[in-house]
Amino acid sequence: MALSDLKARRAKPEDKAFKLTDGEGIVLLVHANGSKYWRLRYRFCGKEKMLALGKYPEVSLVDAPGHDGMKPVSC
Repeated sequence: MALSDLKARRAKPEDKAFKLTDGEGIVLLVHANGSKYWRLRYRFCGKEKMLALGKYPEVSLVDAPGHDGMKPVSC
């Protein structure tokens, strides 16, 4: 299911941090204190990595780097 700006805006904090994903590597991490951060999940040399992209709403879903997709890189 695709992540939209409306879903990101309506995400309410819970007891533990949770992730909302767009299915293409972009993740909105919602912390228990209510802060929301964009992360990009990717793999490099077979290991999963996570890159910080910015804080929501300062960086929107459309403006998030990597939202247009990434090309595979070989090691």
